[in-house]
Amino acid sequence: MATNNSSQDQKENNNNNHLVASEDPQHPANLIPSLCKVFWNLGWVTGTGGGASIRENDLVYLAPSGVQKELMKPEDIYVLSLAAQTDPKNRIYLRSPQLFKPSQCTPLFIAAFKKRNAGCCIHTHSQWAVLLTLILENTPSSPNMFEINNIEQIKGFGKGFGKQGNLGYHDTLRIPVIENTPHEEDLTESLEEAMDRYPDTYAVLVRRHGVYVWGENVHKAKTQCER
Repeated sequence: MATNNSSQDQKENNNNNHLVASEDPQHPANLIPSLCKVFWNLGWVTGTGGGASIRENDLVYLAPSGVQKELMKPEDIYVLSLAAQTDPKNRIYLRSPQLFKPSQCTPLFIAAFKKRNAGCCIHTHSQWAVLLTLILENTPSSPNMFEINNIEQIKGFGKGFGKQGNLGYHDTLRIPVIENTPHEEDLTESLEEAMDRYPDTYAVLVRRHGVYVWGENVHKAKTQCER
């Protein structure tokens, strides 16, 4: 019996389960399931679609693929070192749950962390976001850009990466739209190009798919996603 317990302890240690074990509700491994349940209740994620990732210094915590978002638990979370990622197609994980697969959103989350020094990135399949991209698709003057001003809700968005303060009522919020791909990982290049072209944006819409939103911390990313 002692040998079996020892083997189980060794297996858990090898998988770095301590990285997701915390009683602190603000710990990333606890926050991600909480956020995904909120988003499920809002209808932003359904089934196994959508996800979220939180960066804490060099450690990146990621929702897995293949789990019902409202039923996610801390032990379902993947963890990787941001500095250790040199090949977007061959990611190295510090911790991998046995029952699920890594999310195809991972390279897009990593892009937000590396290019914008984000602390959190959220991906939803919001029907409102999808509908907006369809409306823009039939707007010849600006099919690849959502622009809005003179509306209260934009005051929840920052002015841009490295800039102080938030947008004002009369400012213009601009969110670029990229085209969807059959495989989510293949969106990475388009997402990075949109970030480079529009350095002040905190979000990118994906036509007929959803939206990616990031912020310097969990609370700012969530606020901007809810706006």
